[in-house]
Amino acid sequence: METTMETAFDIVNFLGLLFVLVFGLLIAVAVVLFIIDRSQTGDAIRRNYPVIGRFRHLFSELGEFFRQYFFAMDREELPFNRAQREWVGRAGEGKGNTVAFGSTRNLAVPGTPIFVNDPFPPLDDQYASTEPLLIGSTARTPFLAPSIFNISGMSYGAISKPAVQSLSRGAKEAGVWLNTGEGGLSPFHLEGGCDLVYQIGTAKFGVRDEAGNLSDDKLRDVAAHDTVRMFEIKMAQGAKPGKGGILPGEKVTEEIAAIRGLKVGQDGISPNRHREIDTYDHLLDLIAHIRDVTGKPVGIKTVVGSEESIREFFDVIAKRPDDAPDFITIDGGEGGTGAAPMPLIDLVGMPVREALPLVADLREEFGLNNRIRLVASGKLVNPGDIAWALAAGADFVTSARGFMFALGCIQALKCNKNTCPTGITTHDPRFQKGLVVERKYTRVARYAKALVKEVETIAHSVGVSEPRKLRRRHVRLVQPNGRSVPMNEVFPRPSAK
Repeated sequence: METTMETAFDIVNFLGLLFVLVFGLLIAVAVVLFIIDRSQTGDAIRRNYPVIGRFRHLFSELGEFFRQYFFAMDREELPFNRAQREWVGRAGEGKGNTVAFGSTRNLAVPGTPIFVNDPFPPLDDQYASTEPLLIGSTARTPFLAPSIFNISGMSYGAISKPAVQSLSRGAKEAGVWLNTGEGGLSPFHLEGGCDLVYQIGTAKFGVRDEAGNLSDDKLRDVAAHDTVRMFEIKMAQGAKPGKGGILPGEKVTEEIAAIRGLKVGQDGISPNRHREIDTYDHLLDLIAHIRDVTGKPVGIKTVVGSEESIREFFDVIAKRPDDAPDFITIDGGEGGTGAAPMPLIDLVGMPVREALPLVADLREEFGLNNRIRLVASGKLVNPGDIAWALAAGADFVTSARGFMFALGCIQALKCNKNTCPTGITTHDPRFQKGLVVERKYTRVARYAKALVKEVETIAHSVGVSEPRKLRRRHVRLVQPNGRSVPMNEVFPRPSAK
């Protein structure tokens, strides 16, 4: 009995001593932090409120987490809300996307599209289905593109090796194209065997000579790959019009440096525009040259700033129809990126919901519907977004962030760092191990297939046999007064020249 009591007293004494030591250590740490905070001059809060002022920074960091998971409603979060992300997640997992009770979407928000159901839609055995569409009819090797929905530009460097591998394999399984982004062609783009669109950015990574100029020999080397179907000249990007690509040096590994022609750890900063293009005539010169060298369709990616400027472009095309781009990708000002200055992300570039109808109208006005294909891009990730874009005049839609969600992106907003927790935008092996290619590529394929199927469902509901037959009269847009009006009244079609 005495031994038991002695043991109990020993434990109590030990715990008491441990408590004193821990408490003393905490006091010592607090004193050190107090001295540091009081003596530093960079942070007024910490200087005036030593130690406790540090909690402000902690809570600011955690606020983003708490808002996302505890406080924001399903439709409130930006840039993509929980309802949008969860739709992509369910589609990627192959789960049903039916919901119960009623919509959580606020249908009174101005600009909300409401599709016009047909009173006598086709029967179920007359289901709407997507048809392939030819791009580059005048090129030596045109491209018959099978899918309305495809993967937008995400370069190897901005995203990781397993992310590129997953996208390449998933794109092949789903029958969609994968845009390489401006970082050049990596072995990981090729290994999946999918259709590729090679993007030529302002730095011309992968197709430039030692002086940084476009190399015809390297263009031919890229075009020699059968799976490289088209070339896209990147003029501007929605998240940063007037600013070139930004790849932080900590993401430039030895392999990425070799592909891009950089030094390891060197920031990959692209010029803000192509040096040899300062007029629309020069742009058409480059389009014609690349198409002649490669034999494949060539288009551009741009952001609309004003109607006057894009009309001027079509005026120049009308004078040189043989040199017209085979496609134009319209990226909205709401588009995303791995790294960009906030003023450009927030304030520059026309949104795709205004720009797309404008460019579609100009294409029709100049009689170029069969010559130039329109590709819509910019925060279009769910079936309603894609159906709206087709009705507005697009032939294809591309998405980057939708496929990032399919890969498992949690919108941690750390794309510009090398610490992406899901392994998508990092080259740190510690984080990349979480992105298992064999698992993720199936999610990519399922997402693409499910989205196309549900766009076809919308097309079937409004009474057309193919999604590209959606017209503006099939969509109503909610106005500030709460009423909706047909989109063809908001954006009336022009008469052809």
